[in-house]
Amino acid sequence: MTARFITFEGIDGSGKSTQARRLGDALPNAILTREPGGSTGAEEIRRLLVEGEPDRWSAETELLLFTAARRDHLEKTIRPALERGITVISDRFADSTRVYQGATRGDLRSKVDALHSLMIEREPDLTILIDMDPKTALQRGLARSSGEDRFEDMGLEFQQALRTGFLDLAKQDPARWRVIDGNRSIEDVWRSVQAAVL
Repeated sequence: MTARFITFEGIDGSGKSTQARRLGDALPNAILTREPGGSTGAEEIRRLLVEGEPDRWSAETELLLFTAARRDHLEKTIRPALERGITVISDRFADSTRVYQGATRGDLRSKVDALHSLMIEREPDLTILIDMDPKTALQRGLARSSGEDRFEDMGLEFQQALRTGFLDLAKQDPARWRVIDGNRSIEDVWRSVQAAVL
C-alpha cells in the first residue's frame, strides 16, 4: 500500500480521535499524530491554544499559533514519515483551522487559505469527517474534563457553526472527503471508516 496522508475531522466530542486511533492500530506501517501537536514544538503551542479562558486569544492570534504548530508538525513528523513510505493518520489538520478560525471566529477564511498556501502547501489524500449532532457531541466533550476544553466552553451555538463549516468543506471537495454518520455506535462508525479507507 502506498503511504497516504489521512486526516480525521469533526466537532469536539464527535468520536474522531477514537476512530483515528483504531485506524492507526489497524493499518500496518502507519503513525498516528494530532493537531495541534504532533511534534515537540507543536505540542508546546498546543497547550497555549487548548487551555485557558475561551476569549484568551483573538481569532487572528489563534490562526498564527495554529499555523506555526502545523508548520513544525509538517516538518518534523508528517513529511519525514511520508518520505519513508509510512502512512500518516492525523487527528485534525488544516481543515479544522479553516472551520474554527476561518468560518466561525471572524470570517478569516481568506487569511487561513493564504497562510496555508504560503507555509503548509499540503492537503491530505483523504479526510474523514465524523459528523454528529452538536448537542450530543458537546455533552461528550464536556464530560471528558480533560482540561483541554477551551473550545467546548464556547457553547452549543459555536459547535453548531463548526458542524456547518465542516459539512460545507466536504461539499466543496467530495473527492477528498468522506462524511460518516457519528450518531451510531463506535463499532458501526468503525465499519464505515474501514469501508472508506481499506
